[in-house]
Amino acid sequence: MYIYPDHLKAKATLWLWQLKDIGVIGVGALLSVFVITQLRFVPPIVITAVYAFLTIRFEDTSILDFIKYACAFFFSKQQFYEWRYTE
Repeated sequence: MYIYPDHLKAKATLWLWQLKDIGVIGVGALLSVFVITQLRFVPPIVITAVYAFLTIRFEDTSILDFIKYACAFFFSKQQFYEWRYTE
């Protein structure tokens, strides 16, 4: 199921992910399977699964986007507050 709504203004999605995320998940899955079969090392498949879960999109937002926005708000972007007394 390939969805491309909003007169070609929205990003292309496939099922619940953007196409970029599908590519990252696919490459990560291939590399993870290779690492598991050759080295018996499991963390790459866990990281790929967590990334796949965090990038599921509902109404053009994902959990990963929310985490990025929260980190930017609380840690990396400067907040400007102006305190003054108004009557």
